[in-house]
Amino acid sequence: MAKLTAKQRSKLKTSQFAMPKQRKYPINDKSHARNALARAAQHATPSQQKRIKTAVYKKYPSLKKRGK
Repeated sequence: MAKLTAKQRSKLKTSQFAMPKQRKYPINDKSHARNALARAAQHATPSQQKRIKTAVYKKYPSLKKRGK
């Protein structure tokens, strides 16, 4: 996964997060999107997991075909 520094993260647009209001789970590239899915499975509530999956698969539909 590409390294995302605090400075780079602060420059990301709100739309580049799976949970934009909280600026959680950056999905600025595919590796971060995969990581967001994995972290959500570990730490997020079921409703948050659903929102994160929706955001990731909307931005990167090819990830859905690989696996769930």
